[in-house]
Amino acid sequence: MPQRLNQWIGGAFAIGSVCFAFASLLLLFPSLAGSFAKELNIGGIYFLGSIPFTFAAGLQLFQAANADAATEPSNRRRVLFGWRPHEIGWLSCALQFGGTILFNFNTFDAMLTSLDWLQQDVVVWAPDFFGSILFLASGYLAFVEVCHAHWAFRPRSWAWWLNFINLLGCISFMISACFAFVPPGLPNQTVVMLATLFTLLGAVCFFIGALMTLQESPESS
Repeated sequence: MPQRLNQWIGGAFAIGSVCFAFASLLLLFPSLAGSFAKELNIGGIYFLGSIPFTFAAGLQLFQAANADAATEPSNRRRVLFGWRPHEIGWLSCALQFGGTILFNFNTFDAMLTSLDWLQQDVVVWAPDFFGSILFLASGYLAFVEVCHAHWAFRPRSWAWWLNFINLLGCISFMISACFAFVPPGLPNQTVVMLATLFTLLGAVCFFIGALMTLQESPESS
Protein backbone atom coordinates (compact mmCIF):
# COMPACT_ATOMS: atom_id res chain seq x y z
CA MET A 1 0.00 0.00 0.00
CA PRO A 2 2.57 2.59 -1.06
CA GLN A 3 0.09 5.45 -1.43
CA ARG A 4 -1.46 4.90 2.00
CA LEU A 5 1.97 4.49 3.57
CA ASN A 6 3.10 7.74 1.95
CA GLN A 7 0.09 9.49 3.50
CA TRP A 8 0.96 8.20 6.94
CA ILE A 9 4.63 9.05 6.46
CA GLY A 10 3.94 12.53 5.14
CA GLY A 11 1.38 13.25 7.85
CA ALA A 12 3.66 12.12 10.68
CA PHE A 13 6.64 14.08 9.33
CA ALA A 14 4.41 17.14 8.99
CA ILE A 15 3.26 16.90 12.62
CA GLY A 16 6.81 16.47 13.89
CA SER A 17 8.03 19.38 11.76
CA VAL A 18 5.27 21.67 13.06
CA CYS A 19 6.22 20.83 16.64
CA PHE A 20 9.90 21.57 16.01
CA ALA A 21 9.11 24.79 14.16
CA PHE A 22 6.65 25.96 16.84
CA ALA A 23 9.10 25.28 19.67
CA SER A 24 11.89 27.06 17.77
CA LEU A 25 9.69 30.10 17.14
CA LEU A 26 8.82 30.30 20.84
CA LEU A 27 12.52 30.30 21.71
CA LEU A 28 13.35 32.92 19.10
CA PHE A 29 10.31 35.09 19.86
CA PRO A 30 9.21 34.51 23.48
CA SER A 31 6.55 37.18 23.15
CA LEU A 32 4.59 34.81 20.89
CA ALA A 33 3.75 32.70 23.91
CA GLY A 34 2.22 35.69 25.66
CA SER A 35 0.62 34.90 29.00
CA PHE A 36 1.20 31.16 28.48
CA ALA A 37 5.00 31.51 28.48
CA LYS A 38 5.44 30.08 31.99
CA GLU A 39 3.08 27.19 31.36
CA LEU A 40 4.58 26.03 28.07
CA ASN A 41 7.32 23.42 28.22
CA ILE A 42 9.24 24.14 25.04
CA GLY A 43 11.50 21.16 25.57
CA GLY A 44 8.40 19.01 25.83
CA ILE A 45 7.18 20.32 22.47
CA TYR A 46 10.47 19.25 20.88
CA PHE A 47 10.16 15.81 22.47
CA LEU A 48 6.57 15.41 21.30
CA GLY A 49 7.71 16.36 17.79
CA SER A 50 10.45 13.73 17.83
CA ILE A 51 7.91 10.93 18.32
CA PRO A 52 6.08 11.31 14.97
CA PHE A 53 9.49 11.74 13.30
CA THR A 54 10.47 8.29 14.59
CA PHE A 55 7.10 6.83 13.63
CA ALA A 56 7.38 8.17 10.08
CA ALA A 57 11.00 7.05 9.73
CA GLY A 58 10.02 3.57 10.93
CA LEU A 59 7.29 3.40 8.29
CA GLN A 60 9.76 4.48 5.63
CA LEU A 61 12.19 1.77 6.72
CA PHE A 62 9.37 -0.80 6.60
CA GLN A 63 8.47 0.45 3.12
CA ALA A 64 12.08 0.17 1.94
CA ALA A 65 12.46 -3.32 3.43
CA ASN A 66 9.44 -4.49 1.42
CA ALA A 67 10.02 -2.38 -1.69
CA ASP A 68 10.00 -5.32 -4.07
CA ALA A 69 6.64 -6.67 -2.85
CA ALA A 70 4.88 -5.14 -5.85
CA THR A 71 6.88 -7.28 -8.28
CA GLU A 72 6.75 -10.52 -6.29
CA PRO A 73 3.86 -12.81 -5.35
CA SER A 74 1.30 -11.35 -2.94
CA ASN A 75 2.00 -14.10 -0.41
CA ARG A 76 5.57 -12.90 0.00
CA ARG A 77 6.43 -12.63 3.68
CA ARG A 78 6.62 -9.07 4.92
CA VAL A 79 9.51 -8.02 7.17
CA LEU A 80 9.49 -5.28 9.76
CA PHE A 81 12.81 -3.58 9.06
CA GLY A 82 14.84 -6.16 7.16
CA TRP A 83 18.57 -6.07 6.50
CA ARG A 84 19.45 -4.76 3.03
CA PRO A 85 22.55 -2.56 3.50
CA HIS A 86 23.56 -3.10 -0.13
CA GLU A 87 20.48 -1.13 -1.25
CA ILE A 88 20.91 2.64 -1.08
CA GLY A 89 17.22 3.29 -0.44
CA TRP A 90 17.07 0.92 2.53
CA LEU A 91 20.36 2.24 3.92
CA SER A 92 19.09 5.82 3.70
CA CYS A 93 15.93 4.90 5.61
CA ALA A 94 17.86 2.89 8.21
CA LEU A 95 20.21 5.80 8.93
CA GLN A 96 17.28 8.18 9.18
CA PHE A 97 15.48 5.87 11.60
CA GLY A 98 18.58 5.66 13.78
CA GLY A 99 18.85 9.44 13.73
CA THR A 100 15.27 9.91 14.91
CA ILE A 101 15.86 7.55 17.84
CA LEU A 102 18.86 9.64 18.89
CA PHE A 103 16.66 12.74 18.63
CA ASN A 104 14.20 11.03 21.01
CA PHE A 105 16.96 10.77 23.61
CA ASN A 106 18.26 14.26 22.84
CA THR A 107 14.91 16.02 23.21
CA PHE A 108 13.89 14.02 26.27
CA ASP A 109 17.16 14.71 28.10
CA ALA A 110 16.93 18.40 27.15
CA MET A 111 13.93 18.67 29.48
CA LEU A 112 16.17 17.92 32.47
CA THR A 113 16.91 21.21 34.19
CA SER A 114 19.64 20.15 36.65
CA LEU A 115 22.37 19.30 34.14
CA ASP A 116 25.72 21.07 34.17
CA TRP A 117 27.51 21.96 30.93
CA LEU A 118 29.36 18.62 30.68
CA GLN A 119 26.22 16.59 31.31
CA GLN A 120 24.38 18.62 28.69
CA ASP A 121 27.09 17.84 26.15
CA VAL A 122 27.02 14.12 26.96
CA VAL A 123 23.27 13.41 27.14
CA VAL A 124 21.79 16.29 25.11
CA TRP A 125 24.31 17.55 22.58
CA ALA A 126 25.99 14.24 21.67
CA PRO A 127 22.75 12.49 20.60
CA ASP A 128 21.80 15.64 18.69
CA PHE A 129 25.16 15.79 16.91
CA PHE A 130 25.36 12.11 15.95
CA GLY A 131 21.67 12.01 15.09
CA SER A 132 22.23 14.95 12.75
CA ILE A 133 25.14 13.12 11.12
CA LEU A 134 22.87 10.14 10.47
CA PHE A 135 20.19 12.47 9.09
CA LEU A 136 22.69 14.17 6.80
CA ALA A 137 24.03 10.84 5.50
CA SER A 138 20.47 9.59 5.00
CA GLY A 139 19.39 12.72 3.14
CA TYR A 140 22.40 12.62 0.84
CA LEU A 141 21.95 8.93 0.05
CA ALA A 142 18.30 9.54 -0.83
CA PHE A 143 19.38 12.45 -3.04
CA VAL A 144 22.02 10.30 -4.76
CA GLU A 145 19.43 7.57 -5.37
CA VAL A 146 17.18 10.05 -7.18
CA CYS A 147 20.04 11.67 -9.13
CA HIS A 148 21.76 8.36 -10.00
CA ALA A 149 24.93 10.38 -9.42
CA HIS A 150 26.71 12.28 -6.66
CA TRP A 151 24.99 15.43 -7.90
CA ALA A 152 22.51 16.33 -10.61
CA PHE A 153 20.17 19.21 -11.31
CA ARG A 154 16.74 17.96 -12.33
CA PRO A 155 14.27 20.84 -11.80
CA ARG A 156 11.51 19.05 -13.70
CA SER A 157 11.59 16.08 -11.34
CA TRP A 158 9.16 16.03 -8.43
CA ALA A 159 11.28 13.43 -6.61
CA TRP A 160 14.42 15.55 -7.10
CA TRP A 161 12.80 18.56 -5.44
CA LEU A 162 11.43 16.43 -2.60
CA ASN A 163 14.81 14.93 -1.78
CA PHE A 164 16.70 18.20 -2.36
CA ILE A 165 14.46 20.06 0.11
CA ASN A 166 14.81 17.25 2.64
CA LEU A 167 18.59 17.37 2.18
CA LEU A 168 18.53 21.10 2.93
CA GLY A 169 16.63 20.26 6.11
CA CYS A 170 19.30 17.72 7.07
CA ILE A 171 22.04 20.28 6.45
CA SER A 172 20.21 22.82 8.61
CA PHE A 173 19.88 20.31 11.46
CA MET A 174 23.60 19.52 11.17
CA ILE A 175 24.54 23.20 11.39
CA SER A 176 22.20 23.61 14.35
CA ALA A 177 23.88 20.71 16.14
CA CYS A 178 27.30 22.28 15.61
CA PHE A 179 26.12 25.52 17.22
CA ALA A 180 24.37 23.65 20.04
CA PHE A 181 27.60 22.50 21.72
CA VAL A 182 27.64 23.72 25.34
CA PRO A 183 31.02 25.14 26.50
CA PRO A 184 31.94 25.74 30.13
CA GLY A 185 30.59 28.95 31.61
CA LEU A 186 27.68 31.07 30.49
CA PRO A 187 26.19 30.23 27.08
CA ASN A 188 26.67 32.64 24.19
CA GLN A 189 23.18 33.84 23.38
CA THR A 190 24.07 34.55 19.75
CA VAL A 191 25.26 30.97 19.26
CA VAL A 192 22.12 29.65 21.00
CA MET A 193 19.98 31.79 18.71
CA LEU A 194 21.78 30.46 15.62
CA ALA A 195 21.29 26.86 16.76
CA THR A 196 17.57 27.52 17.21
CA LEU A 197 17.31 29.39 13.91
CA PHE A 198 18.79 26.49 11.92
CA THR A 199 16.51 24.07 13.76
CA LEU A 200 13.61 26.21 12.57
CA LEU A 201 14.90 26.26 8.99
CA GLY A 202 15.35 22.49 9.03
CA ALA A 203 11.84 21.98 10.39
CA VAL A 204 10.40 24.20 7.64
CA CYS A 205 12.24 22.18 4.98
CA PHE A 206 10.98 18.91 6.45
CA PHE A 207 7.45 20.30 6.59
CA ILE A 208 7.59 21.21 2.89
CA GLY A 209 8.99 17.77 2.12
CA ALA A 210 6.18 16.18 4.15
CA LEU A 211 3.55 18.08 2.20
CA MET A 212 5.18 16.94 -1.04
CA THR A 213 5.14 13.35 0.21
CA LEU A 214 1.40 13.65 0.82
CA GLN A 215 0.93 14.47 -2.85
CA GLU A 216 1.16 11.64 -5.33
CA SER A 217 4.24 12.17 -7.48
CA PRO A 218 3.55 12.58 -11.19
CA GLU A 219 6.56 10.39 -11.91
CA SER A 220 8.27 7.45 -10.35
CA SER A 221 11.79 8.85 -10.17
